[in-house]
Amino acid sequence: MRECRVHRTGDLFGQFQTLEQQKETAALGMWIFLATEVLFFGGMFLTYTINRHFYFTAFGIGSNTLDIKLGGFNTVVLILSSLTMAMAVWSAQTGKKKLVTGFLIATLSLGTVFLGVKVIEYKQKFDHHLIPGHGFDMTYRSSHPTPADDPREIAAEKEEVEKAFASDLDTNAHAQLYFSLYFAMTGLHALHMIVGAGLLVWLIKESFRGRFSPQYNTPVEIVGFYWHFVDIVWIYLFPLLYLIDRHR
Repeated sequence: MRECRVHRTGDLFGQFQTLEQQKETAALGMWIFLATEVLFFGGMFLTYTINRHFYFTAFGIGSNTLDIKLGGFNTVVLILSSLTMAMAVWSAQTGKKKLVTGFLIATLSLGTVFLGVKVIEYKQKFDHHLIPGHGFDMTYRSSHPTPADDPREIAAEKEEVEKAFASDLDTNAHAQLYFSLYFAMTGLHALHMIVGAGLLVWLIKESFRGRFSPQYNTPVEIVGFYWHFVDIVWIYLFPLLYLIDRHR
């Protein structure tokens, strides 16, 4: 079978006539990809919304066990990472090569911080027996407090859980559904973050070589689209998962 190769002249691939045409085609491809991602996450958001409607109390209890401070911190981190990514794109478009590298490194660093905080949050859920499965127990944290826990918060959580179980004997199962969706949605988001981090590593490597210029900055802009999309997904995830019936 004859091998088909695409010729390349500098940064211009052979199937394109100009760098501008190549950039527009790449942008269109990314927008189409992001549209499929919207459909993908949209299905999960719809599933979450329907179940939240039917099991609002259990979902509210599950939400109140999340650490809103860590979630809020991560939200700020991602907003800042969007800013640094936008600055990286601007720097590439204006020929500021050193700034491109610096802003890309800053974006990668912020993304790494976000993932590190998610690991801490996941460990908290593991310690509190809130991992969906055989050992899941909504009452574990309130019945096994640690010296670091705020007694008033533990008392409020215990009272809330008891009221929920009094009104719905299946509260534990419904709360487990909440955490199943929580881990699925935040886990997939984290996976997208890891992919984005890998792309940033590649961009940083290329920027050190001085590859990006006002004439050619397509990879930076395209990865920027992807990174902003992932950040926007979190902007929706944070209130949906962390702020349901939040009162403590």
